Amino acid sequence: MQNTPEFRASVASRLAAAAALVPSLTAFVGLDGFVDEILHVVDKRYDAVRFDRIPTIAAYAQRLAAAAGRSTNVELVNVLTKLGGNGPIMANALASLGIGVTYVGSLGWPALHPVFESFAARAEVHTISEPGFTDALEFEDGKLMVGKHYTLKQIHWDNLCQRYGKEKFAAKFESSSLVAFVNWTMLPHMSAIWESLQAELMPTLQGPRRKMFFDLADPEKRTAEDIRHALDLILKFQSRFDVILGLNEKEAYEIAGVLGMDPSPRDWKGLAELSVAIQQRIPVDTLVVHPVAYALAVSGGVASVVEGPVCKKPKITTGAGDHFNSGFCLGKLLGLDNAASVLCGVCTSGHYVRTAESPNVEALVALMLHYPVE
Repeated sequence: MQNTPEFRASVASRLAAAAALVPSLTAFVGLDGFVDEILHVVDKRYDAVRFDRIPTIAAYAQRLAAAAGRSTNVELVNVLTKLGGNGPIMANALASLGIGVTYVGSLGWPALHPVFESFAARAEVHTISEPGFTDALEFEDGKLMVGKHYTLKQIHWDNLCQRYGKEKFAAKFESSSLVAFVNWTMLPHMSAIWESLQAELMPTLQGPRRKMFFDLADPEKRTAEDIRHALDLILKFQSRFDVILGLNEKEAYEIAGVLGMDPSPRDWKGLAELSVAIQQRIPVDTLVVHPVAYALAVSGGVASVVEGPVCKKPKITTGAGDHFNSGFCLGKLLGLDNAASVLCGVCTSGHYVRTAESPNVEALVALMLHYPVE
């Protein structure tokens, strides 16, 4: 694992030198969209304003378990209502970094939902259905995402062609520096969309290889057969793109289990070894795994592991992984190696959880040069 002051200074220098190239980069991202309510769970309430929140998921689980066979009251306090979904959060972060972003997804129908208006002001945004809705219960040790996904059934190839346009889709798919499809788990027709892309658009692709990013987004609820099929489809894009598959730690163990490997949790060295084994079984260009305290990237059987700027009291955690993904993809688009790109990723998420705001490149450079110590 690496993250010395010298390493951070070197990456900051390279990132600052490449900053002028960022506006020339483009990203085509989709296809989900959610309205997120960030919520705290009340433990003890003292008056109309003051309360103690339940601090951990384990404590909340104990509260719920104690109600079995009886009943209980749970009070949720809205901390923030914001744009949500892996795609909009990642795309919004890419746009904040200065990349020219086109987004297609479920952002409201027939009109854009108001929560996405600020996003639409900094990116080219197209909506084809109503958004989903998520109650994000945040704790000090993680979060519980309670989603309403019924509208996401409208995200399918025919609807994309009718409400956005096949020719427009093909033009962005064929020209963008980065193509990213995320939240496979919650989009029941995503695999079919990928099959349509491979049958209808891939055969005529021209020009140089470009980057393509995928995030399955917590596939635990999907069957092993569905997950294996999705992984097979992702690997087929490798014939024309440099494919990046992004996983958080939990997802890495889930994929390991699907592939017949030992899914037991392990330390960073063990996770790096497991990630190398996964990348050998799914030989995309780059496999990325991002736990909370560090992150790693694997290419060609070699893992680069970088410690992150852990925040003990984050302002927000929902969307931290999507911010990591945007920062990592920025590094790869600028030609940085895996270790440097991982540092870009952990600094993007590190800035976000501290400020609840997406950084620009100057903020990333500043964080690398003035690294927080907690």
